[in-house]
Amino acid sequence: MFVYFCDMNKTKYSKMYKFIFLASFSLIFLACKKEYKMPAEIASIPVEVSIERFDQMFVNLSDTTLLGMKKKYPFLFPTKYEDKFWLKKSKDTLHQELVNEVEKVFPDLNEVNAELISFYKYLIYYYPSVKVPRIISLISDVDYKNNVVLRKELLLLSLDTYLGGEHYFYEDISKYIKDDFEPSQLVPNIAMAYAQKIVPRADGRDLLAQMILFGKRRYLLRTLLPKMELSDIFGYSKREMDWLMDNESFIWRYFIEKEMLFSTDKDLLPRFVYPAPFSKFYLSIDQQAPDKVGQYIGYQIVLAFMEKKNVSLQQLMEMDSKSIFEMSTYKPQK
Repeated sequence: MFVYFCDMNKTKYSKMYKFIFLASFSLIFLACKKEYKMPAEIASIPVEVSIERFDQMFVNLSDTTLLGMKKKYPFLFPTKYEDKFWLKKSKDTLHQELVNEVEKVFPDLNEVNAELISFYKYLIYYYPSVKVPRIISLISDVDYKNNVVLRKELLLLSLDTYLGGEHYFYEDISKYIKDDFEPSQLVPNIAMAYAQKIVPRADGRDLLAQMILFGKRRYLLRTLLPKMELSDIFGYSKREMDWLMDNESFIWRYFIEKEMLFSTDKDLLPRFVYPAPFSKFYLSIDQQAPDKVGQYIGYQIVLAFMEKKNVSLQQLMEMDSKSIFEMSTYKPQK
């Protein structure tokens, strides 16, 4: 009786393990099957990316190395400060602490480097005149307003503004601002710096024109960073992204009913387009609503347009907002 029971269990568990194995294999196969593959014509574009770790070099500054550093990085050593200022700053307790915390999150930049190689391949494919700039990582005393600086052939990255939103360095900074301080936002912010140059301004002062301006930029990011989740493209959490998807129809109806689309009321931009603690409908849902809902709607309008019209990415960026809106025949799914 006991032997029979064990044999039955062996058969039962054998079948169960076989099922688990097959199920796991199927999931792995599906995951691999869905893995994004870069088109051959983009993959073949030669791109070299090198990130200079000024943040690591500066902390070891000395009398003997200072002159060479100033020659190599003159733009990072304003002449109004004497040498003793830089030597003192490099050994400053707070700066040393920032260096240590950056090292914990970014002991190397191999992953960022790989993401940037992919990003520049796509960017150069669509905009062949673009050159990979000189890229330098540094510590800026948490100057989050200048966390990514793109000027001509130079790209500066403040790594101390990407230590994670809950880092103790950011305790006195508003949550909606420091939500953008996640390491995953570094590459999207670099891409946005380019998007702001490619599409520098709206073609009108009304809310719709502003929404489509940001919609174009987010669509550009989605194109240049195809493996990235849409939530990371927008800098949203999963909860915020889910809220937007569930309430897209409500947001659009609200804009229509309140006759906001063609309004030039400047107060609408901080309410619905610019970063803020939340979007302000002046309703009970405000505390659940993420900020920048107008950017999301603008992206959906641009997406609807691109699904209907056969235009290039460059043509899209040059088109006026009114034409994009009218030809998109945008209508939320829910």
